[in-house]
Amino acid sequence: MKIKKFSKKPSDFESRVGGEPVVCYPNNTIEDKNLSILHSARQHLVKISDVTIPPRDAKIFEVKSGQFFRIESIEGPQVGDLNLFNSNNLEEKFYSGKTRALYGTHLSVGDKMFSSFPYLRSLATITWDTLDWYDYDKDGGSVHDVIGTRCDPYTSKLLTNNDYHYCCHSNLTRALVREKKLKIDDAEKIVHDVLNVFMLTGFTNDTKQYFMKASPVRPGDYLEFFAETDLLGALSACPGGDCGSEHSSDNSKCFPLNVSIWKVDQEYLKNLIPSKISDYNRKHGII
Repeated sequence: MKIKKFSKKPSDFESRVGGEPVVCYPNNTIEDKNLSILHSARQHLVKISDVTIPPRDAKIFEVKSGQFFRIESIEGPQVGDLNLFNSNNLEEKFYSGKTRALYGTHLSVGDKMFSSFPYLRSLATITWDTLDWYDYDKDGGSVHDVIGTRCDPYTSKLLTNNDYHYCCHSNLTRALVREKKLKIDDAEKIVHDVLNVFMLTGFTNDTKQYFMKASPVRPGDYLEFFAETDLLGALSACPGGDCGSEHSSDNSKCFPLNVSIWKVDQEYLKNLIPSKISDYNRKHGII
């Protein structure tokens, strides 16, 4: 943390500070040219299935390329932790850090969920967000963050010395073991940093620490995605409920979440530009 100072300020410090910020990864070259097509197509969606995620648990769901899916609040304010994989290759999974570097701390309509190296392509595009009205509040908070990694039993043990088994990390691991029949070690290794769906978060102004507030989500709200490849999703209904007080315990009031899968006549998608795996030659300067 940068609030503790141990070194002396150099005599030439004024010449070292005051530079203008430069965006590290300008994203204008990856501007989504598909969004208008997707917004037209979503007017013709037909629901084909639902998966309900119980409180303090997780379930998996599968979405075919060209389909849409929604994560929905159905009974009360509840945050969800989302993992996404290429269903045909579980090594290709959502890359929260790079997505954050490209779009910022919180995602919404038109933002893409990029996959891990060496693939680095869009797994899904966010097509609708009933909470986009929230914007950023006076504390810099907003919803749907890619800052936090997920609540997990290791950090809980570190901070409280308690063994708690229903953190999102454990929930996601358990869902992969239970529903994909993976060994627990194999499942845990592929659980990755999440999209915190509906979670209201930011960084404190003084210490720049990760904070959370009670989510503004209510029943009927949803976040909608378009699948750009065949997807395996895993969604945990966070033990923190609306994350307005705490997480990693059984103290918060929690509610189920719903995932709905939707299809559309592919005629509406015929002009889409497809998502492609990176064509970097992977020589890394080695001759």
